[in-house]
Amino acid sequence: MNAGRIARAEELFLQGHNCAQSVVHAFQPELGIDSATALKCACGFGSGLGRRQETCGAVTGGVLVLGLCHGRARGEPKTKTDETYARVRDLMTRFEQAHGSCACRELLSGCDLQTEEGQREFKEKNFLNERCVHYVREVVAMLDELAAPPTG
Repeated sequence: MNAGRIARAEELFLQGHNCAQSVVHAFQPELGIDSATALKCACGFGSGLGRRQETCGAVTGGVLVLGLCHGRARGEPKTKTDETYARVRDLMTRFEQAHGSCACRELLSGCDLQTEEGQREFKEKNFLNERCVHYVREVVAMLDELAAPPTG
């Protein structure tokens, strides 16, 4: 487990970046993309896809990392797609086993982040520190094993 990578993700998250951004940015040096690109490409995935609370942003950030590490580019064999899909399923299964769901809405006990009331509830219940930061750390740790970013 890469404690430095986990610490980078946690620090960025606690500084106000979203869960997906924090996960992707933690891998940014190894992915060969600059910091701004890492943050921009993951921005819309936070809070379960733009606060819709679908799939957890930490998980979708993880899916982006897996795609950047192992995804299929033009001219590459289709087997790369199958391998990437298998890694995505593995990530999601591990996360579900640990937390019962990959759905942001369920992970936040139904707290509706699209409303002011829900955002207030999120803050009052301290979900940022009590739940979400843990999800970010755990996904980064899972990716250390699943992603194995290519070198060079």
